[in-house]
Amino acid sequence: MLPTETRICKACNKNLIGRTDKLFCNDYCRNNFNNQQRATTTNYARNIIHAIKKNKNILSDYLGDLDKIKINKEKLLQSGFQFKYHTHHYETQKGNIYIFCFEYGYLALDNDWYLIVKREEV
Repeated sequence: MLPTETRICKACNKNLIGRTDKLFCNDYCRNNFNNQQRATTTNYARNIIHAIKKNKNILSDYLGDLDKIKINKEKLLQSGFQFKYHTHHYETQKGNIYIFCFEYGYLALDNDWYLIVKREEV
């Protein structure tokens, strides 16, 4: 028999029993270790996605069942809307640029007014 070296779990540092290629003592430790490894890189993305979803919900709440509505910039800001977070732009044939948060978008008008719209399914 060959001498066995003591192996420890990468997550909790307990001794491992079983296969020689085993890295974790159970699924909980494996998941916990992998989540911690990804946490620092995904928090930034998670926060941005959260901001975009919040923007979408704000636009959706103001629009309701209407096709479009005009709203003042101050109202959007008071609701927590963050203009720097959005998913995409759409330029019309007339050159108007709509900024979208998923299916809800807005068009900048004069005097800090915005036109809120919902994109129709294609």
